[in-house]
Parts: sequence; structure tokens; C-alpha cells
Amino acid sequence: MFDLVIRNVRVEENGPLVDIAVQEGHIVDIGSDIRCEAIETVDGEGTFAFGGFVDTHIHLDKACILDRCTICEGTLAEAVRETARAKAGFEVDDVYARAARVVEKAISHGTTRIRTFVEIDPRAGFRSFDAIKRIREHYAFAVDIEICAFAQEGLTNEPETVDMLDETLRGGADLVGGCPYTDPDPNRHIEMVFALALKHDVPVDFHLDFSLDPGRTDLPAVIEATLRHGWRGRVTIGHVTNLSAMSQAEILSIADRLAEAGIGLSVLPSTDLFLNGRSHERLVPRGVAPAHLLASRGVVTSIATNNVLNPFTPYGDASLIRMANLYANVTQLSRDEDMALVFRMVTEGTASKFGSAGRLEVGAEATIVLLDSPGPGDAVREIARVVAGWKNGNRSFDNGKPRIHRPK
Repeated sequence: MFDLVIRNVRVEENGPLVDIAVQEGHIVDIGSDIRCEAIETVDGEGTFAFGGFVDTHIHLDKACILDRCTICEGTLAEAVRETARAKAGFEVDDVYARAARVVEKAISHGTTRIRTFVEIDPRAGFRSFDAIKRIREHYAFAVDIEICAFAQEGLTNEPETVDMLDETLRGGADLVGGCPYTDPDPNRHIEMVFALALKHDVPVDFHLDFSLDPGRTDLPAVIEATLRHGWRGRVTIGHVTNLSAMSQAEILSIADRLAEAGIGLSVLPSTDLFLNGRSHERLVPRGVAPAHLLASRGVVTSIATNNVLNPFTPYGDASLIRMANLYANVTQLSRDEDMALVFRMVTEGTASKFGSAGRLEVGAEATIVLLDSPGPGDAVREIARVVAGWKNGNRSFDNGKPRIHRPK
């Protein structure tokens, strides 16, 4: 007697139909026509089963604030300025309600792991952090949430933020993040973030090089600090849009240095497309870092949501399969192996950042999501519909499968 058996699903591209048996929150068998009884039996009807989507970079605290911001320029500077003004008025219940709205969308879109940044500074105080801690607890039945205590607007210019980040890391944050390009002294900013990481023994995640200027970069300083502090495999960078303005040879050289330092990259297509290239009247640059090229050299790369319905990104629904499709389209990928890589960049390819492989195998945690698709490649090409999901063997959401009702 098993707790759950999901029958007639595929676990590889166009693979054979198999059954997945679950007991006490773990997968105990995967095979054809498993003969057993179960408390719950589900017919997967040929769907593709996998471990769920992984969102490595999202800002839940400042989501859904379009009604309190103005977008005139559509630039990064304006987005930072408008959000700073708005967050001074954030309250715990307000942040919680907006974050819950996005998290519930993410769950229904099959996301099972999230890393969210939470801005900590004198304007936001600890209100957003308190709200997101509640979100992490209340939605643990469906999604694992990591909290990154984040300095959006600098450290050297606002040293009180350092003490606030320190308190947040003592109070339950999982890692620390910085934004060197908003600080008057980027190199010192990087060192201050690493000092906090070393003190609390946590990973680091930087917003980095958000421009189209290859000559303006803080990446060498981050690579050097990572190696000097022995933080290999514990550092992630997001955006790095200036990579899109470099030659392939330059990109591959940087990829080798990132791989050596064990630094991962999160690409954020929706935001990067919206904010970059505003000064170009024609042939507007895309501004999306070519993560697939870096992945070819061993860099752990991911595609993530970033912002939802705010001045950084005035649209979005926290759907990672939609973001994967957007990335593949923008970077003009078409081969089957490219589609498989893009799917890995929103699933098991980045799950290791959360301490698990994210694969469906005997002995693994029974966190399972079903896609209305025969496999990852078709899922990316078609933005496959998410059908249902389980966390630790317990059903966490159910969207059902579409049905066509023909006239009688």
C-alpha cells in the first residue's frame, strides 16, 4: 500500500509511459505498470513529470506596485528611484498580500523552489523582511523559499544598511546580496557584502553589470573576491547584460573564469529586455546575456523571473516555462539540444543551489509537477500548460487538463 501512485507519465523526452510510486514523502519506485494499491492514484494521461521549476531570482517584496509608481523613461535609474520612493510606504500586511499573489501564481505555474531578494535599508526597514518570512512559512507546503537580504541602493553611501543586513542574517535570511553598480564605491561594496557572508557563512548573490557597456564592469572584482575568500560554488550573479555587447570569444573567456570560480549566472530576460537599449531609435539591442554560451563552458546558468508588475518589469505572471520560451526566442535557439538546455536552466540544472538535485529518481523527495507535454523540448517550444503538482507527496495544486466539448 503506497501513499500515492501517479500512472502513465513520461520522465524523459518522448519516453515510455511509466508509473511513479510514493511513500512517506519520497519516491520509492519508477517503472512500467507498477502493481500495487495506493491511497491516491492519479492518471497522468501521458503528461511529462519532473521535479518542478526553480526560480533563482525574484523580488517578491516589490511586486505588484504599478499603481503607486510612474514609468516615463523606462530606465534602470528611474526604476530604482520610483521603487525607493514607493517602498518607504510599504507595510508588513501590504508586502505580504502582494507577495502572496505572486507566490500563488508561481505555485500554479509549477514552481517548487524560489530565491527571493528582500531589500533591507533605512527606507524599507525590516517590514518587507518580516512579511516575506511569513510567506516562506505559510507556503512551505508547496514551495521552498530562500530569502536573500539585499542592499539595492548601496552600502558605502549608507553604512547603517550594513548593520541592518547583519541583523537580518541573524534573524533568518539565508544569504546576502549586493548591487555594486548603485554604490559610489563598487569595490568596497563587494568587500562589505563578502564580509557579511563570511561572518554568517552564507552564499552571496550580486546584481551586476546592468548596462550595455563592456568596459564598465565589476565582474573581475567579484571573481577575485570569490577566489580570495574561498567562496567557490557559493556566489551567483544576476543580469550581467553587458555580456550581450561582447564578442563570442570574449564571452567564452569570461565563461571560463566564471567556471573556475564556481560563480553561477541568473539571466532575467523580461527585465533586461524592458530596461536596456532605450537610447536606440532603431536596431534596439536585446540586452540579454547569452547564458547558453556560458553553460557550454561549465557555468551553472539559470533563467529567472526577477520583477513582476513594477517599474523594473511592468508585466509578468511568475511563469518560468514562459520565461524559458522568451529566452529561447530572444537568443534565436532552435535545436532540440538547445531546448533541453533551456529547460534545465529553469529546473534541475539550477536546483543544486537549493541543496537538491531536483531529479525524479528512487529515494528522492516526491516533489513532482506534471506538464501537458511529451517532454522538455516541446514544453519550451509550446509554453506547455502546467497540470498539477505534489510537494513531499502531498498535492499542492491542480490546474486540470483542458477538455474540448464537441457539440452532440
